[in-house]
Amino acid sequence: MPSALPLAGPAPADGLLSASAAVGAGERALGVYVHVPFCAARCGYCDFNTYTASELGPADLPGASRDGYAAAAAAEVGYAARVLEASGLPARPAATVFVGGGTPTLLPARDLAAVLGAVRSELGLAEGAEVTTEANPDSVTPGSLRQLARAGFTRVSFGMQSAVPRVLGVLERTHDPARVPQAVAWARDAGLAVSLDLIYGTPGESTADWRASLDAALACEPDHVSAYALVVEEGTAMAARVRRGQLPEPDEDDLADKYELADDVLAAAGMGWYEVSNWARSPEHACRHNLGYWRGQDWWGAGPGAHSHVGGVRWWNAKHPAAYAARVAAGASPAVGREVLADDDRRVEAVLLGVRLAEGLPLAAVPPAGRAAVPALAAAGLVEALGGPGCGRVVLTRSGRLLADAVVRVLLGWDDAPAAPSGPDAAAPSG
Repeated sequence: MPSALPLAGPAPADGLLSASAAVGAGERALGVYVHVPFCAARCGYCDFNTYTASELGPADLPGASRDGYAAAAAAEVGYAARVLEASGLPARPAATVFVGGGTPTLLPARDLAAVLGAVRSELGLAEGAEVTTEANPDSVTPGSLRQLARAGFTRVSFGMQSAVPRVLGVLERTHDPARVPQAVAWARDAGLAVSLDLIYGTPGESTADWRASLDAALACEPDHVSAYALVVEEGTAMAARVRRGQLPEPDEDDLADKYELADDVLAAAGMGWYEVSNWARSPEHACRHNLGYWRGQDWWGAGPGAHSHVGGVRWWNAKHPAAYAARVAAGASPAVGREVLADDDRRVEAVLLGVRLAEGLPLAAVPPAGRAAVPALAAAGLVEALGGPGCGRVVLTRSGRLLADAVVRVLLGWDDAPAAPSGPDAAAPSG
């Protein structure tokens, strides 16, 4: 979870949702996100809400140890079930569960299984539910992956990032890239689907380095690949190194070139893009949990700093594990801030997120000024307009993916249509 929080009011002490959250809830899927905030070491580029052991304070401070985390997260899942029921929402089993971090697999597999067990018993788990955990390649064993599969996990997302040791060093990643194919093989043997996460644009990464990483990822025959442009976030160790001139800032032309290379290489290997930064072996291998975010579905986020969204109500938990654990232990809401999105805000988010998908955005969701600009966007080679008037969809071309944020502004009626990008001069997607 990014460290910055949106501006909003305090969360209500009882956690109850406004009546508007129940409107249409039966038509929306429910996902569960579980944030595990622990890392063995802090990567220099990361600004997520994560902590190493030395950053958590005394080991006997409640919430500062990994040992009690599963119980706290499971307690919040039970709290979620009570709040959703008391707020008048219909009972819906979780269609997806995603355990992220941090490095969730620093916890014993039995702890992750216990949290999933709480989802199953308190909320229910839909038939054929997708259940994912993130993992570092050096944080799993054949036995731990088998335990996860027996508990009901269906896929694992490995943080590969790069196959080039020098690039991993700049990112301050600690795993040996040779461990990735081994970890993937173990996951396959356990019956888990596999996703690999990659980062491009690391300072000093050559085009050959990036191609080597893509080739190494594809050699593992993953079901899914995510490829994100490096963003130097304020407050990180990498940002400090860039500010001191020790590292160059990522170059937009280089990022655009590498995005196009990724799209070419992955497409040639039979992987189709379904979201700007995500490719899957088949539509069935797309990450259903993340699709829920992009389609504006409901999700409950459990854990320190986790964000939730149900029917236009959005809230976020206390960030520090000790503060979070104290609230949960007291039976109180762990949320510290909340906002209720106005209808206009929800329409903006529908365009902002929906246009990133290969399935496209319904023209009906685009404001009138944006619909009027679609022909100009199509003439510039940034979108395709599919279907007839009133029932069509707007789909980004690859050039449009490179300028997704600019296209969104046009569709919202905020800017005029831009000229078509000229290959490597295009800006990279934000990931």
